[in-house]
Amino acid sequence: MNYFKRDIELELLNWRNSDEHKPLLIRGARQVGKTTTVRSLAKQFKHYIEVNFEQSADAALVFSGNLDPKRICQDLSVLFNTPIAEGETLLFLDEIQSCLPAISSLRFFYEQMPGLHVIATGSLLEFALAELPSYGVGRIESLFMYPMSFREFLNANNANMLQQAIASSSPLNPLSAPLHQRALEFFRRFLILGGMPKVVSLYVEKGNILLCQKQLDSLINSYEDDFAKYKQRTPVSVVREVFRSVVAQNGKKFVHAKAAQELSSWQVKVGLELLVLSGVVIPVTQSAANGIPLGAEINPKNRKYLVFDTGIFQRINRLDIADVLLRVDFEVINKGAIAELFVGLELIKSASCYQRQELYYWHREAKSSNAEVDFLVQKDGKILPVEVKSGKKGSMQSLYLFLESKKISTGVRTSLENFGVIDKIQIYPLYAVGHLVS
Repeated sequence: MNYFKRDIELELLNWRNSDEHKPLLIRGARQVGKTTTVRSLAKQFKHYIEVNFEQSADAALVFSGNLDPKRICQDLSVLFNTPIAEGETLLFLDEIQSCLPAISSLRFFYEQMPGLHVIATGSLLEFALAELPSYGVGRIESLFMYPMSFREFLNANNANMLQQAIASSSPLNPLSAPLHQRALEFFRRFLILGGMPKVVSLYVEKGNILLCQKQLDSLINSYEDDFAKYKQRTPVSVVREVFRSVVAQNGKKFVHAKAAQELSSWQVKVGLELLVLSGVVIPVTQSAANGIPLGAEINPKNRKYLVFDTGIFQRINRLDIADVLLRVDFEVINKGAIAELFVGLELIKSASCYQRQELYYWHREAKSSNAEVDFLVQKDGKILPVEVKSGKKGSMQSLYLFLESKKISTGVRTSLENFGVIDKIQIYPLYAVGHLVS
């Protein structure tokens, strides 16, 4: 599989060169590129040891005794026949969720061997961390990783100059018409393919979208197979039903009763919690939005849920690929609110990787009419409302109502249009929403 540079690599290089570097936990859903990114970073070190706890029982035994990091390093050095020296060696603990003592040991590396570079990651890591509430807060740094963003997708397709042109554009400085159309072509492909590295790599290598659909099928099967690992918490069938319901209710307030008639509200709640922990489902919570932080006035009973990748989403829904690629009418393309899904994911991917990002929306119910703004973003100490319009036209009554009621001066509409300005509204093309928070 081809390897493409990820934006998170810059943060990893800064960590590698910093005088003070805590052990790193790279957190995220399975197969988003965590392991391959660490292997790329390893080229910056003289020595590299990769411990996979699912493959090496001997390595797990090293952590079964006392957690003195110097003893652990001595044993691992002999086991892998590789020196472990502070400042020269990268120690990578992969699939660390399979060895809870190894997670507990991370804090001691920071305290007793602060010069050693240690990175840990793993599948379903969040479940393991939930069992170790005091695994080393304050002594361990977390980085959150997601599937490739649209920006990374462009770079992987050697469209670096187009990406730079998008980055330098703004509502007052739109792209030229030909470049805008070119960006929309890439955007349509990205909706279909998504950002899973295996899919993007296959597309870049073969250029065959239909072949990529088979790769998406394989990924979907592997994720649903993973649901068996949740069985100690809830039956596999429950998690699968809830996951499929998240796909079906995408872009809407999630209604527990629609998840499955035979499931109780409690079962649905547990299923959602497990899917969120695994990283394959991302919540969007209603906020009153009366000030910063947005999380101060939320209604946790009112949530939407997003699947973590547009490619996975469209493949489960079996969307018409030809419509997405060829139709100008985005109302046809936007089956299942895939444009809103794309925007939410881009907002998360483009924000800081040092903390888990939360998504919010605003909704007002009134006797005469309802009003809703799709996403709320905190930027420069202010609230920035973002409304997703699937076509080139559409009223913005909800957006104007929000601006007036909250005394906010600027809002954003994102659509198929080029950059522009309408009154108080800044227009961002869908492919450029990542630049709202980056």
